[in-house]
Amino acid sequence: MHCWSIILAAGSGTRLSSATNGVKKQFLEWKGAPLFWHSAITFSHTTRMRGLIFVFPEEDIEEATTTLKNLDFGRRLGLPWKVVSGGSRRQDSVYNGLQALPSQCTHVFVHDSARPFFSAKLANTLLDSLENENQAVIPAIPVTDTIKVAEANSISHTLDRSTLRACQTPQGFEKKLLVEVHERCREEGWEVTDDASIVEQAGQPVVFVDGEVTNSKITTPEDLTMIESKQISIPVPVTGWGYDVHSYGEGRPMKLGGIPIQGAPEVVAHSDGDVLLHALCDALLGCMGEGDIGEHFPDSSEEFDNISSGVLLNEVYDKFLKRGYRLTNVDLTIIAQVPRLVPWKPQIKKNICRMLKLNTDQVNVKATTEEKLGFTGEKKGIKAVAAVMALRS
Repeated sequence: MHCWSIILAAGSGTRLSSATNGVKKQFLEWKGAPLFWHSAITFSHTTRMRGLIFVFPEEDIEEATTTLKNLDFGRRLGLPWKVVSGGSRRQDSVYNGLQALPSQCTHVFVHDSARPFFSAKLANTLLDSLENENQAVIPAIPVTDTIKVAEANSISHTLDRSTLRACQTPQGFEKKLLVEVHERCREEGWEVTDDASIVEQAGQPVVFVDGEVTNSKITTPEDLTMIESKQISIPVPVTGWGYDVHSYGEGRPMKLGGIPIQGAPEVVAHSDGDVLLHALCDALLGCMGEGDIGEHFPDSSEEFDNISSGVLLNEVYDKFLKRGYRLTNVDLTIIAQVPRLVPWKPQIKKNICRMLKLNTDQVNVKATTEEKLGFTGEKKGIKAVAAVMALRS
């Protein structure tokens, strides 16, 4: 699954203009940032999200793009993003966003920036549903009011509210399906209020998951009071640094970043001796204030004899994610006189991207020597250092 989100922020906000002095609701400042940014931050906490498309009014696109660049200084989002201009209707804005998705994208969320209070948990629930082979899934909550159908000035009948649901965003779709139904929508001139309606009108099934009562929409002046009552935490940037060394000698076949290095010297180690993954584990533990790898996986324990360093990384990274951290960048350096590592760097990088579920522009792998100085220069061993940047909720 390669999922991107389209964040719709192209509305005119006419129903709110009198209460906001003409400021469009998606640009209302709250906790030092416009409303659309809070949705972006929540998506950035969703580890399976791969990128964002922001859709802004054409007349505001230059200023909004500058605002985005300033907010994302230092890659706070940790996600690639693009900006496109909106259309006259919501469905036109979504269509424009769909055209900007990268070719490798397989699934897409569509989200209204006027709903800044949804959680990463809801986004993950939607992704789980899509991974279970559903092509269209939306969040919905039960209707608690009695709903009656009115004709002229009288009530025609009362609907059974047990069958009714109030729908929310983000809504998730298989990209191919959503593109196809939007093309048909344009060709046949449909008028719809959300993307699930287009899928329904095309005769395709839409499933729902439990939405969130707190996932409210800012629509009327009265809704502005929600901005004062809601609490959303802005993530704090954190860094971690790791360092590890192994000597050469009779021991384990060399692995770096989980990749076997053929023809390399063996390393002396209790585990499998992957110096690079050990440094990476230490960097992640540093972000969390959790000590070092030796405290968690001591070399005095038989349990960890010849254990795969990938297993150790998985355990550390799982704890990292459950604590509410999001990894944004990883910079790794291997220091060794031998072996020559240039041919192995692409494989090492690809494997680390896979293990951490990061894009290639979020991981960097370097190799260098110490100009024949020190124990690495004398071909007695190998070092690795890792620097990581993350966001803490």
